Amino acid sequence: MDSRLTGPTRFFPRRLALGAAALSLIAASVFSQMTLADDANSTGLAVTPTEVTVGQLHSATGTMAISETGSIQAERLAIDQINASGGILGRQIKIIQEDGASDWPTFAEKARKLLVNDKVATVFGCWTSASRKAVLPVFEKENGLLYYPTFYEGLEQSKNV
Repeated sequence: MDSRLTGPTRFFPRRLALGAAALSLIAASVFSQMTLADDANSTGLAVTPTEVTVGQLHSATGTMAISETGSIQAERLAIDQINASGGILGRQIKIIQEDGASDWPTFAEKARKLLVNDKVATVFGCWTSASRKAVLPVFEKENGLLYYPTFYEGLEQSKNV
């Protein structure tokens, strides 16, 4: 067996492809109810006839950046592929990226900005349980939708995550 194909790196291309496929399905499900009519957006979200805006909230700096860089890149790759194939119902996906900076209160602040100020349709983000727990009250209060890209301990659930 080729020594380059052993250990955790053996599965990386497969996981990246599965992640991109999952993101495509997620995006399709989020936007499946949208129509192309100009007056279709009664939600107040950042959706236009040509564009839908999503948030990306990960640690691009700080101690967790090394763990979250892969998620940032995989999500961007999937969105680039969706856009290259025509977008979602003819709309291109625009990303507003925020840096949680490996600081849990910063995650909550940036989540609030994305949901309230930017009015993103959804957010892809967080990596640690601490960051997820920090943003959960914000997503529940603002009725936002967070796609959390990793495993968690269980024993909790929210319609917003």
